[in-house]
Amino acid sequence: MFDFRLRVFHTVAKRLSFTKAAEELYISQPAVTKHIHELEQQLGMALFERIGNKIKLTRAGMLVMHHAEIIFTDYRNLEYDVNQLKHMQGGLLPIGASTTIAQYLIPPLLAKFNQRYPDVKTSLTNGNTEQIEQALFEKTIQLGIIEGSSKNPLLKYVEFAKDEIVLVGNVKHQYGNGEPLTAADLKTIPLLMREHGSGTLEVITEELKRLKLKITDLNVAMYMGSTESIKSYLHHSPCAAFISLQAVQRELELGEFTILPVKNFKLVRKLHFTYLQGLQDKLCQLFIRFAKQNMVE
Repeated sequence: MFDFRLRVFHTVAKRLSFTKAAEELYISQPAVTKHIHELEQQLGMALFERIGNKIKLTRAGMLVMHHAEIIFTDYRNLEYDVNQLKHMQGGLLPIGASTTIAQYLIPPLLAKFNQRYPDVKTSLTNGNTEQIEQALFEKTIQLGIIEGSSKNPLLKYVEFAKDEIVLVGNVKHQYGNGEPLTAADLKTIPLLMREHGSGTLEVITEELKRLKLKITDLNVAMYMGSTESIKSYLHHSPCAAFISLQAVQRELELGEFTILPVKNFKLVRKLHFTYLQGLQDKLCQLFIRFAKQNMVE
């Protein structure tokens, strides 16, 4: 529907690579170069400058990128409104979710959403909270769903649900003396932690401050990149780990893990939808409304 040259420019600007843009758009690199050259001729200004073997946007390029984002959001909303007139919703909705949410919470919601709106083509990528926010800035996703208390002023945050973080251990091992663990106990138990940049680690760090504990006070055996890795490790070790309650329901029901109560420790975190300030994408709003309604059911 829109000028293909603008789409080519937008893709190059996101990737800062003619080669990666060609791969994403399924056209040749010379074709990408031709489209950019024609757009620059039309505008009468260079949009990219080369520094060594890298490229960056010129001031004119940054201006065009700004307006391209607005234009593409308008096109997506136009497509949405036209589809509503045809009594259907359609379009593309790339979503990114932090790891725990992507693994345990969102897939069932996406399955329901795709059944209700089969003409909306969704995709789901996962990463830690920092990576999801960066993907929003790079425009590789339209909507993020994150854990943690991150508050970037360039992003809009909408509370979505709540999730409890608990300390769990392997039932084969003894932790403490059977009483709720104290801050002193936490310093001695080998712990598995999510990697730096994880929303889970962020909220745990904040809650531990109430117990006058820092991460450096703890006996951290290993930092790991996913909840699944931590769970697998726990099956074979006397370590313990702070994990989302939703992520360990199965292991608790099977009697493989046990919750280890910690004195004066109660961590219920808020999960948030997040998207770029000022970009009111109607498909994003549709999914947010649907998810909130179906989380209540």
